[in-house]
Amino acid sequence: MRSVAASAIWKNRQVQVGPPRGLKRISVQVAHAAIRRCAVSVEGTGELQRIFVGDIQGCADEFDELLDRARVDFGESFEIWAVGDLINRGPDNLRVLSRMRELVEAGRGRVVLGNHELGLLLVHAGLRELKRRDTYFDVLNSRSREAWIEWLRRLPLAATGVLPVGSDTAGPSAVSTQPFAMVHASVHPEWDLAELERRARSAEERLADPDALGWRSFLGAREGSEFETLERLVSCRSVMKTDIPKDGKSWSSNPPKHGEGKEFIPWHRAWSARHHHYGIVYGHWAQQGLHVGENLRGLDTGCVHHGRGREGSLTAWLPDPNAPLPFAAPVDGLDDRLWHIPARRAYYAEKLSKDG
Repeated sequence: MRSVAASAIWKNRQVQVGPPRGLKRISVQVAHAAIRRCAVSVEGTGELQRIFVGDIQGCADEFDELLDRARVDFGESFEIWAVGDLINRGPDNLRVLSRMRELVEAGRGRVVLGNHELGLLLVHAGLRELKRRDTYFDVLNSRSREAWIEWLRRLPLAATGVLPVGSDTAGPSAVSTQPFAMVHASVHPEWDLAELERRARSAEERLADPDALGWRSFLGAREGSEFETLERLVSCRSVMKTDIPKDGKSWSSNPPKHGEGKEFIPWHRAWSARHHHYGIVYGHWAQQGLHVGENLRGLDTGCVHHGRGREGSLTAWLPDPNAPLPFAAPVDGLDDRLWHIPARRAYYAEKLSKDG
């Protein structure tokens, strides 16, 4: 079922589509018949259907609905790849964390660290205060708090793999593969896949230091190449278009802006200009919304931000194992390999009203 908004703007073979609007909720059983043409059977291929999921942020009901839909279509022959930000600002962090950890431990889930997981680590370590809109309390007050902190700080910053490059003719006929990386926010425009992996592993080692003083000092110092890599991978949205000054920061966590003699552009536009051979799946940018582009899938459609002047949803991308080019930009600008689970209520407005 094609649920993507009809409006799409083409630029440099990239399409940005805002968060889906006007979606109506239907039961998993009713939806099953309607969405069947969207689901690709992987029977006989020996492969699990990968399901890449955008920012969940504590929206446990919507995540459960997505998992139910996956079981209807694929039984247990699927794996969830989550782009990070499993937690915060939504109502039920612990349920989302538990579901995801169960999948990871069963070998059917991958997840990368997001900026909200990093925020929880900082709060736990006493390196940042709780903010007005934080909803970390269920984790912080849990008897399993220490166990969750240990699990989160050992999450990868980048998860890599390959997607089959097959044929759109009948039957599974994958003949090659395309590498990809899943990150929360961005990668440096100049990094090839090997460089991304090298830098991510180096930063991960610092964060996973078995010595509590070691990883807390790493986060508290906020300096060095490993920390810059960590911040970029979980927070960056824009990069400088012009040459980078030696004494200036080359990227920002804010959307692109003009000012102070610096011109910023979306990080993925600069990355695409380098014509890398690998694909990227990412989240983090709810204001941008769904991003479907050549070798790019941006999946944050702001489920937890529903009610902030727009409709939010939890979005998943299911790459077709028989597609000639799984990361190709769709000809009509719309990718019907997407699932959208509408947000059940206005979580953000609910949080603000409780804050008074």
